Amino acid sequence: MNKYDYLIVGSGLFGAVFAHEALKKNKKCLVIDKRPNIGGNIYTENLDNINVHKYGAHIFHTSNKDIWDYICQFADFNNYINSPIAIYNDELYNLPFNMNTFSKMWDIKTPDEAKTIIEKQKADLHITEPKNLEEQALSLVGTDVYEKLIKGYTQKQWGRPCDELPAFIIKRLPLRFTYDNNYFNDRYQGIPIGGYTKIIKKMLKGADIKLNTDYFDFIKQNKNIANKIVYTGEIDKFFDYKYGALEWRAVRFETEKLNTDNYQGNAVVNYTSADVPFTRIIEHKHFEKSESEVTIISREYSSEWKIGDEPYYPINNDKNNELYKKYGKLASEQKNVIFGGRLGTYKYYDMDKVIASALEIAKNELS
Repeated sequence: MNKYDYLIVGSGLFGAVFAHEALKKNKKCLVIDKRPNIGGNIYTENLDNINVHKYGAHIFHTSNKDIWDYICQFADFNNYINSPIAIYNDELYNLPFNMNTFSKMWDIKTPDEAKTIIEKQKADLHITEPKNLEEQALSLVGTDVYEKLIKGYTQKQWGRPCDELPAFIIKRLPLRFTYDNNYFNDRYQGIPIGGYTKIIKKMLKGADIKLNTDYFDFIKQNKNIANKIVYTGEIDKFFDYKYGALEWRAVRFETEKLNTDNYQGNAVVNYTSADVPFTRIIEHKHFEKSESEVTIISREYSSEWKIGDEPYYPINNDKNNELYKKYGKLASEQKNVIFGGRLGTYKYYDMDKVIASALEIAKNELS
């Protein structure tokens, strides 16, 4: 008899939700993670009374009340509203693109004035069939917004000029003709009071947990440890890159403690000029209005990915999507392995979608 019903590879949100649902059905679960901490990319570490989002800012938002009620079982959420700002050279703008942005950019007041300027810029460009990301963006928002708030940031994010990127990356760029800085349109949003790690701890209560544990080394020594495996790692790595490696963008975080109680006055500040090497600075204390005499900031640098690096953003172009289909076919043939999460399905997920996916798979598996 195997010791566990499920070996869950990865203690991020997908693995933790599945484990929680399995534990409610009295299943025995072993959760392993190669990192020294639980929580995957939503891990938060308390430093100087500030919950630091160690692997990038995570702001929970959803319009699905069932998912909101589900996550609220594990923590109370504050009323944080994501209202990032952008710095271009010595100019500061509100995001998303709204009347506060346009008023600052063109010294105007009304939606009609903003629409007139944008439509004239678009008309002057005569772009009918965008051939690349640059043309696609220009055809949607005009010259000024593109040059100041999209071009440099996107070039840094993807590591190549916008006219070398495919148009499909930007399918739409919402323009709001209201004075509204709320980045998300979702009904529910906020940050868990006390950070995300305590949510994962509650979800995993009752499971056995092994950290600093690489799945591939572990399974060689423990082939019959569980009846089934829930795998949330990289799908191509699971199959030893049989068809080649799927491509990702990586992110490097440069975190620093500063002897001031307020560095930038906002949690998220994007730097949209190409000559600034980082894409944004996160000041973590503003997510929860933490009381501290110091502050902690993280600069984010987007970079090329290679095998062995931590993958962050899938590059879902035609080439990679076709490659993923091959791995997806192999995955479907695995009778005792369930693939899930961002890495296991080569898909960028918001947190609410990760939870919905894990709940659906758990329901089908455990019913």
